[in-house]
This record gives sequence, C-alpha cells and structure tokens, in this order.
Amino acid sequence: MGQRAGSADLPLHNGRVPAWLGQRMARLGGVITQAIVHHYGRDDFLRRLSHPFWFQSFGAVMGMDWHSSGITTSVIGALKRGLGPMSGELGLHVCGGRGSHSRKTPDELMAIGMRVGLDGADLARTSRLVAKVDSAAVQDGFDLYLHGFIVADDGKWVVVQQGMNGASRLARRYHWLSEDLKSFVEAPHTAIDGRNQGNIVNLTDRRAAASRGGQLDLLSSLGPDRIADEMLKLEGGPRPEPVEPAQAMLPHLVMPAHHDVRPKDVMIRRLHGALQAAAECGPQDFSELLLVPGVGARTVRALALVAEVVHGAPCRFADPARFSLAHGGKDRHPFPVPTQVYDETIQVMRTAMAKARLGNEERLDAIRRLDAQSRHLERTATGPSLPDFLDEERARSVDYGGRSVFGWEPAPTPGKGKAPSQG
Repeated sequence: MGQRAGSADLPLHNGRVPAWLGQRMARLGGVITQAIVHHYGRDDFLRRLSHPFWFQSFGAVMGMDWHSSGITTSVIGALKRGLGPMSGELGLHVCGGRGSHSRKTPDELMAIGMRVGLDGADLARTSRLVAKVDSAAVQDGFDLYLHGFIVADDGKWVVVQQGMNGASRLARRYHWLSEDLKSFVEAPHTAIDGRNQGNIVNLTDRRAAASRGGQLDLLSSLGPDRIADEMLKLEGGPRPEPVEPAQAMLPHLVMPAHHDVRPKDVMIRRLHGALQAAAECGPQDFSELLLVPGVGARTVRALALVAEVVHGAPCRFADPARFSLAHGGKDRHPFPVPTQVYDETIQVMRTAMAKARLGNEERLDAIRRLDAQSRHLERTATGPSLPDFLDEERARSVDYGGRSVFGWEPAPTPGKGKAPSQG
C-alpha cells in the first residue's frame, strides 16, 4: 500500500513556466525518466519521486527556480506531458496536477485502470484518502491545492501533493510511496515534519484512536445538532496540555527565501568534481564517444549534473541549488537558461537511450561513467569559487542562447570584456 515518505517547505512563487522552457522540461524529464527506468527499474523511479531532496534537484536541473514552490507544479506537469506518449512503453502514468486538474485525478485513474487492467476504483479511493489525510486528518495550516498521482502498470504508486499557507507565504509538499500501509487513518505517516506552525490536529496518531472512535459514537448517537450543543458547553473550560507525538524523522527539505544561489547553498567540492570530470573527458573525446556531433565542453558540464540525477544516491541531493548550475533558471537565477546547451543535453540523452533500446549500451554507459568520475574527482578537485563560476556563465550567456522570462539575454556591454567561449 503506501506511507508518507517525506515533506518539503518552499517559498511561494507566482508566475508561469514559459512555453519555450515547459516544452524542454517535458522532453528532458521524459528522457531522464527513461534512463532511470532502464538502469534501475520503475520501482526505483517511484522511490526517487518520493524523496523531497531528489525531487527538488530534478526540477532544478530542468531549469526551474531552484528553491521555490513552483518546482512541484512544473515537474508534475512536465512528467505528465513528457511521459504521456511513452506511458505504454514505460508502464508509468501521471495523473492530476494543480487546481482543477487535481480534481480530475480519480477519473484519470479509473480510465487507466480500465486500460491496463488495474482496479481503478481502488486507486481513485486511494487518491481521495491520501488527500484527505493531509488536509483534514492532519491540520497543519497548509491548504492543499496540488495533487499528483503517478501509478505503474503493476499498481505501485507515488503521490506528490502540495499545500499553501498564505499567512507565512510558504508551501509544503508531501510525498507518499506505496508500501507497507495498513491503515489510512492510523499512523500512515513515518513522520510529519515542518516548520513550527503552532499546535496542530493529528487524528492519525495511534493515541487518537479513542478520539476517532468517540467521534463516530457521538455522530451516530447524538447527531450533529447535539454535538454543536455539547461544544458550546465545553467552550471556556480548561484544555489539556498538548503532547508532542514521538515520531521517526523523515527527509524534510526547507528551502531559503532568497532567490539567488549563494555559496552556502552549494557543496562546492561536488561542483568542482563535476567540472573536472567534464574537463578531463574533453568536448572532442566525449562527442566521439557518444557520436553526437557539436557537443561542447559546456554541454558536458550539464551532462555531469544530469548523470548524477540519474545515478546519484539519496545523500547526493542535500544541495538542490547545485543542480541549477546545469541549465540555469527561468528568472535568471543563477543565470539565464542556456537554451543551446539545454537542447544538446536532450539530444545526447535521447540518442543514448535510442541506442540502448537497440542493445547498444555504450553511449548510455558513458554518461554513467561521467557521474562516477565526478564522484571520484571531487575528493581532490579544485576550481573557481561559486561567484566566479556564475560570473563566467553570465558573461558567456549570449553565446549559449541565454533566455529567461525577461527575454533573450543581450550581448555584454562593450568595454566590460567577455570570457572566451569554450564551445
């Protein structure tokens, strides 16, 4: 069945993903998913989606705002568009989304059930119950507005849903994974974690069993009018001291409010490892290895971070900001999206996957070796400081087709100089 797998607190951001980025996110998200399923299987992909740090890094490597709540909507949307045409091949189906799309989830699950032979009614009930647990049984000050349900052909699933707290300007993302759930109303969570919002109502705690039973008894014996009368009598009386539940810790991601990427947001030794691995491969050698002409050194850098999203262990994603250094961000943080590099990354991954499906693993394995080399070199690698790295990226942005929600990146002002291109 399922259990709560983790949560994340994120600053609320307004705005939409521009079409030029949304289309690329769908393509890159789809081919990264293919690579993960090819190497590790569908179950492993679902586990990754249930991990808040990996999910945030996944969105960041696709060019979304690395720290914001918008990653949740954009990743679910990108996967829904990108995996739709290959759902039969991968056996993965993405349902739901934000607002009105979330309310269509049960109908989508029913349709998928009929198409692939699953119990669609049971999946629809699961979708409703998971949403109710995080909105009604657990009342923590966040109102759900997004519900994404990803289900495999064998019935295993992951739910990613998000709520907002308008007063604190925060969003909270909840991750569920389909394993070991015995009851939706008694201890379905491994943990409930987040910034303190004051006392919360948690009717899923084991110690609330008497309360749940008492509520049913009251409703059946007294009816709603008598319950209201009893509540009026109790108002003003002494209240028991709240008891903090004893719970195991889950992965919980808290992102900062600042939009710019700062040195404290990035594990610099890991960045240096990726840069050195890319430099040692060399653009010409890497292009010949993958037989994709035109791939430059800058694309190899991006591929090193994409490779880590495919192959990295959970502990590798404690700094999601680092993955925004692959393809930048739509709001120019940490730098404008290098569209030419982005397109080359997609092309390399697509070519490698196409060959792998025909039995030629060499190109896909080359990307895995790039990740392994990055991890090996990070112990000794040195490189630029993060501010210097970002300055270099911004100086060359126009050469890489830099683009943001503000438009195409203009050429540097004459007289201020420009770093030489490495493409």
